Amino acid sequence: MSVTVRVPAKVNVQLSVGPARPDGYHDLANVFLAVGLYDEITVTPADTLRVTCAGPDADQVPLDRGNLAARAAIALAERHGREPAVHIHIDKDIPVAGGMAGGSADGAGALLACDALWGTGASRDELLALCADLGSDVPFSLIGGAALGTGRGEKLTELAVTGTFHWVFAMAPRGLSTPAVFREFDRLGADADIPDPVVSQAVLDALASGDPGALAVAVSNDLQPAALSLFPELADTLAAGRAAGALTALVSGSGPTTAFLAGDADSATVIASVLRASGTSASVRTAEGPVPGATVV
Repeated sequence: MSVTVRVPAKVNVQLSVGPARPDGYHDLANVFLAVGLYDEITVTPADTLRVTCAGPDADQVPLDRGNLAARAAIALAERHGREPAVHIHIDKDIPVAGGMAGGSADGAGALLACDALWGTGASRDELLALCADLGSDVPFSLIGGAALGTGRGEKLTELAVTGTFHWVFAMAPRGLSTPAVFREFDRLGADADIPDPVVSQAVLDALASGDPGALAVAVSNDLQPAALSLFPELADTLAAGRAAGALTALVSGSGPTTAFLAGDADSATVIASVLRASGTSASVRTAEGPVPGATVV
């Protein structure tokens, strides 16, 4: 017997970052949108915990007990007094270290898959609490759709969205460490008075109305200057996407994946084609959002 769970990537349509807290984290106003790029996590009974991975950049995914999927299985097993004796196989399609919550998706997917495999019957609240212990983005990977994340991003309020937003994502030839990007954010803002993060009403209104033009004007990412400081070549990718007709261009989360909002599906296809021809990224994908979160398939 095995269980397979499909989990989407995310893009941040607002990422407002407050000053560093005493625990090293930052308070956030983080508006997530789940988009149709997916990892699939399959769990099968085994003699001992084992993780394997296939897909783009699979060689960059850790396969030890520090992998978020492995940590999720261990956490659920400990909660229910059993051994995490399971083989976790990850079919990667979300960029690795790309700012689209691929690792978090794997953690949420493994948690849901193990719950189904073992019949632990965990409630949604229990799963979300375990997700929050695993990482700031993991709870959103479980629920998907659109949500506002506060605290360090783990406290979620689901948001209403009308219609579908069309995106183009350009994958960089190398990854960026999220902790490194936050450290660079702190360095760049060392002499600035960084305000507490506040959700943008314009972003919420644009999502609720389904208006891509309004969303394009409202999106923001406070980590973008830090990502560009560490990976200056991303500026060329952003410029190429804007020149191709994107309504807006931004770094996705901590990067280095760049995101381009299109007016419709046909425009997304054109933008993607121009970006591929520009030679400014390793690969280019189109995706729509919002989509559901972790789902047993």
